[in-house]
Parts: sequence; structure tokens; C-alpha cells
Amino acid sequence: MPDRPFPRRPDDIFVDMRDARFLASPLLWVGLLFAVLVLRMNELRPVLRWALPGIDPVIYQRSSFLALFLSHLGLVAAASGAAAVVGVSLAAFVTRPAGRDFRAMVDALSTIGQTFPPAAVLAIAVPIVGFGPRPTVIALFLYGLLPIVENAVAGLEGVPHGVREAAEALGLSAWQKLREVELPLAAPVMLSGIRVSVTIAIGTATIGSTVGALTLGTPIFNGLVANKLPFVLEGAVLVALFAILTDMMFARLERWLRRGTSEAISGRNR
Repeated sequence: MPDRPFPRRPDDIFVDMRDARFLASPLLWVGLLFAVLVLRMNELRPVLRWALPGIDPVIYQRSSFLALFLSHLGLVAAASGAAAVVGVSLAAFVTRPAGRDFRAMVDALSTIGQTFPPAAVLAIAVPIVGFGPRPTVIALFLYGLLPIVENAVAGLEGVPHGVREAAEALGLSAWQKLREVELPLAAPVMLSGIRVSVTIAIGTATIGSTVGALTLGTPIFNGLVANKLPFVLEGAVLVALFAILTDMMFARLERWLRRGTSEAISGRNR
């Protein structure tokens, strides 16, 4: 009697479907492409020499692309982290009864920060703090504050009134209500603002190379000065992939937070 294969368990089918979704994820392939280019850009030397003859060298060599990326990442993380802390704190303050009178002033200051061109901020900051990464961090901080403040205020004001009343009925203090109820429920909307701010910062940080900061924009500006198109392409492609990859990661985190927030609200309403 021929052997019959055992029927597959539902758990095995679920694992196979999850693996298939993971392999089909754009986040995975964009991440792999970015990592390969950062670590193995030299492998493209023959292709670039064939596509752009007469240019030597065709690969930027004054610093490794890994060092450029880590420096770029550090600038964006420092500026965006500071902007997130300050922006969420300001939003929490102006949505409390004691801070409502300062709402217009905070909105005006954060709007001015973004409408002021980053290049102008660099020009003002360099004589004060000198060349290097510090003026770049200042410019990115000011430029990224507005979307964080706006979304944080919208998220805190969008917390359902019934949830606030339930928290008060439980005897939570104002600080406990903010920390344990309002901030977790407003987190998805806040994250949307942080996502926009970080994505903008990744692209804007490239201009920091004009004042001595080491970024992925360094090959771009060196290529423009030396008339070497490969340098410009290498820096531009890496900056674009970095921004796309970061946006995808934030989008996935945002979906997860929204799903958790919906479940929490529905659970409280039962």
C-alpha cells in the first residue's frame, strides 16, 4: 500500500505564508540593496567605468561609505531625537489648561523654524558654534520641529472624551492620565509627525557637508566641485535609499501602533 503524505498542519501553512510575505516585503529588498551599496560600492567599479568612461576614480574614496552613513545617521538621530522630545513636550504643555494661552506662540515659533531655510540657519550658526556637525544638528532640529508639534497636538486632542472620563473615574492624576492614557493613544498620530520630520532630516542633512559635517552628501558636493558625476550618483542613490528605507520602517511601526490603539479603545468601550 503506497505511503500517503501526512496532511499539513494549519501552523505549518501559517509559517509558510508568513515566510512568503517576509520574502515579498519591499522593506527587506530595499534594506538589502542599501546595505550592499554601503558595504560593497567598490563592486560597481567596472559598471561605472563602462557607463562613464574617462572619469577616474569612479568610486568616492576619501572616506568609506559606511563611515559616511554612520555619521549621517548620527546627525539625523541627534536632531530628530531632540526635536521629538521638545515637540512632544510642547504639545503636552499647550494641550493642558495651564498652557493653552501659549498655543499660538508655540505654533508660530515652530512654523518659523521650518520656513527659515536650513542654509540660512547654517550661515547664522557657523559663526556661533563653528564648523562641523553642530550647525547641521541645529538646522535639522529647527526644520523638523513643526510636523512633530502639529501631529502631537492633533494626537493628544484626538483622544476620545469617553476615555478621558474613564481615566478620571479611575482616580488617575493629571500626570498619570497623560502618561498612561493620552500619550499611548496619541502615539500613532505623533509617530506620523516624527516620520515626516525624520524623512525630511535625512535629505536635508546632506547640506551639512558644506560646513564640514561628514554625511552622505559629501560625495555629492565633491562630485559637483570636481565634475565627477559618479560621486554625485553614489551619494544621491544612498541618500534616497536611506530615506525610503526609514520611511518604510516608520510606516510598519505606525501600522502596528494603530492596530494596538484600536484594540485598546475597543476594549475600553466594552
